[in-house]
Amino acid sequence: MDDYRLIADGIAAEIADGRLRPGQQLPTQRAFARARGIANSTATRVYRELVRRGLTVGEVGRGTFVRAGLGADDGRVALAEPAAAPVDLELNYPTAPGQAELLAEGLAPLLRVDALGEALRPVGAAGTGAARRAFAGLLSSGAWEVDPAHLLFAGNGRQVMAGALSALVPPGQRLGVEALTYPVVKAVAERLGIRLVPLAVDEHGLLPDAVAAAHRTAPLRAVYVQPRLQNPTGASLPHERAVTLAGELRRLDLPVVEDSIWSFLRPELAPLAALAPERTVLVDSLSKRLAPGLTSGFAVVPDGLRERVAGALRAGGWAPSGFALEAAVRWIGDGTLAAVEAAKRADAAARQELAREVLAGQRLRADPCSYYLWWELPGAWRAETFVAAAARAGISVTPAAAFAVDPRSTPSAVRVGLASPPLRVLARALGVLAGIAADG
Repeated sequence: MDDYRLIADGIAAEIADGRLRPGQQLPTQRAFARARGIANSTATRVYRELVRRGLTVGEVGRGTFVRAGLGADDGRVALAEPAAAPVDLELNYPTAPGQAELLAEGLAPLLRVDALGEALRPVGAAGTGAARRAFAGLLSSGAWEVDPAHLLFAGNGRQVMAGALSALVPPGQRLGVEALTYPVVKAVAERLGIRLVPLAVDEHGLLPDAVAAAHRTAPLRAVYVQPRLQNPTGASLPHERAVTLAGELRRLDLPVVEDSIWSFLRPELAPLAALAPERTVLVDSLSKRLAPGLTSGFAVVPDGLRERVAGALRAGGWAPSGFALEAAVRWIGDGTLAAVEAAKRADAAARQELAREVLAGQRLRADPCSYYLWWELPGAWRAETFVAAAARAGISVTPAAAFAVDPRSTPSAVRVGLASPPLRVLARALGVLAGIAADG
């Protein structure tokens, strides 16, 4: 084993046993090298190894700090499990008032013996004819008419996303993503051996020129983007920029995976797939629209990519649940899904209004219709230190490092999920966070 890894193991042990605490700043690399009697280049490799393991985070202009969360070797994917803190503002699974009653009413006919027997049969990636028609109707809008033949299905949104990425980007090749992106994409890419390339963004989302610049440096195989209600910032591409991005992707002949998971909160915004349908794989899920416990992942895939994506889903064993598909068909057909979505849009707007009232004066970025906000922390606060302070108060929030593609460029910010707690609990938790921020 290389010497730098032995030194990194020693630092990891100090973090594990509490001698180095979450939020604590490490010495500069030069000071670390002098104290250990090693070369500066070795110190640099040690610090890179600690970042790679997820034990530390580098903040530009500030230094290197011990992370508040678990390291990469613990096997836990960021945002994959409920937080241990009493108030969970990390995971975002909204529940509309009266949702369970609505779903139960639509599900009742499916529990008849004949209907249940049919729903429990195995289903492939193509789903059923009824499911393709229902989901095509769900996704179609004035700007985009979805062909049912283009629908593919998996057990959940993460599976269909993994299938799309593995079909489009071979191991070792480059995938362009927004500089701050959905943490599960980072985890999926790592498992598939895909190299992520951070693409520059501004307050409105991905910059089309950044795609071209990255592709010139070394060819990209595809781009992953969240053009509507980007997670974590809440940004949505203006129509003009979306048109420019579609044209740039066409000029570069790049396929794109469009993450549409939160788009039901802004149904008036057209998808990127409407502008570049021949090269866009749109992925979505029912986990946010309905509930995570009974979900389906689905994708709209153009003809030229359909067999590749379907083959990846079959190879991964990511088959959809026939029961979940049949339930969704019924909820779509009887208006249950539309009613739940409308209730969640109203709920998200109310929670955003509450958050902006309680956190007035803070540097917040969020769409008024979304279930999360991006909080650029005040003063000398570092994200990891703030997360640790919030955890001591029984509140979990997500540090910017969970979303940063390049760990060396991590802003001093956190994402706050608004969906999970009741409104009165959310109000108290946000008040506590505001007090922590004010205390410095």
